[in-house]
Amino acid sequence: MVIEKNAMAGTLESSDAQVTVEPGTGLELEIQSSVLNQYGRQIKATVLETLQRLDVTDAKVKVVDKGALDCTLKARVECAVFRSCGVSAANIPWGGVVRD
Repeated sequence: MVIEKNAMAGTLESSDAQVTVEPGTGLELEIQSSVLNQYGRQIKATVLETLQRLDVTDAKVKVVDKGALDCTLKARVECAVFRSCGVSAANIPWGGVVRD
């Protein structure tokens, strides 16, 4: 998928994450988290895996984590990418593109 415009998903509430995607050259990932020392590698792996499954290769991605679980991170990344591509709710391939 090609990131066409800036988009965001999620909140800054506890146990959630806010994911922002922008058009870019190559893949640029920025992660902010209060638990970065403990879970930073897992957060990065989850985000990169989700982007790979969506075939996103060129984007700037910023994740502000507030203790989100992996399933929440996947959902936020997926939603932000779909929003940036202008995919309407009727055309979202839920469960078809991103698999566990």
